[in-house]
Amino acid sequence: MNPAARLAVYGAGLVVAFGGAYGLAGAVVPDSVVAQWNQESGQMNEHAGHGGATSETGTAVPSLKGVALSAEGLTLSPVAAPRGVGEAGVLSFRIEDAAGAPVAAYTTTHEKDLHLIVVRSDGRDFRHVHPTLDRETGTWSVPWSWAEAGSYRVYADFAPAVGNAVTLSRTVDAAGTVEPADPAPTRTAQVDGFTVTLDGDLVAGASSPVELRVTRDGAPVTTLQPYLGAFGHLVALRQGDLAFLHVHPEGNAPKPGETGGPSISFQVQAPTAGRYLLYLDFQVDGAVRTASFVVDAAGAGSAPIATPPAADHSGH
Repeated sequence: MNPAARLAVYGAGLVVAFGGAYGLAGAVVPDSVVAQWNQESGQMNEHAGHGGATSETGTAVPSLKGVALSAEGLTLSPVAAPRGVGEAGVLSFRIEDAAGAPVAAYTTTHEKDLHLIVVRSDGRDFRHVHPTLDRETGTWSVPWSWAEAGSYRVYADFAPAVGNAVTLSRTVDAAGTVEPADPAPTRTAQVDGFTVTLDGDLVAGASSPVELRVTRDGAPVTTLQPYLGAFGHLVALRQGDLAFLHVHPEGNAPKPGETGGPSISFQVQAPTAGRYLLYLDFQVDGAVRTASFVVDAAGAGSAPIATPPAADHSGH
């Protein structure tokens, strides 16, 4: 693909993959186009060194995850799911090897063999769940219904028993009337009586410390329970192509029965300047809640992008 064509494909991905924010949530980039673009981007990154790109500061940036349906010789099959909003059913898929055979052996990561993450193209209706594997057929499945219509990105995040960990993705449409959202920057989330605030600035091409603090009725929450091997699990996506960011929790893994809080710390690697969607899963009293945030990352060497005051942003 020549440079002009590659730029055209990339531009289409930015507009369409996050098109819900502009009333285009019903459109998607074909999986074949995304796979081709990602493959060529990966080939270019390999020449940059260590399989990653290079930031404007000269620092190696890990290759992007979650923007292709195939990687490391593995493919995410077409995803079966209910067609319309409110229709009860099952979401299912397979991970297939290069020969098209289902993969049935996995390495446990963050206490699960596979993490399924689904989010609408405009960042709404984020869900992080753990489907069940039928080892005879290699099919993963989970009960499912859509709360809102639109185009959704489905991520399968896992490590096969042999090979490297990968994040594969496809798009799925939920029929119905789309009410697109245009999320504004916000560092405060209200969810089920909890208030979660985010402190820290993202800088492109660098590992940035981010701290999230959980309170309830103005008092710090110190009863956070371990969830997926930590006191909180953070997913970060880049607005535009919804690429996965590298997020690393800080501190030691909690011991059985241990509680934590009110603060949870992470290191977030933003590959480029721009807007990012962050989702924190945390557990209190056996229930997992999700707090969502929208943060702008400054370019390397630039001052952090100021976040204007905004209304509380409820988690989905």
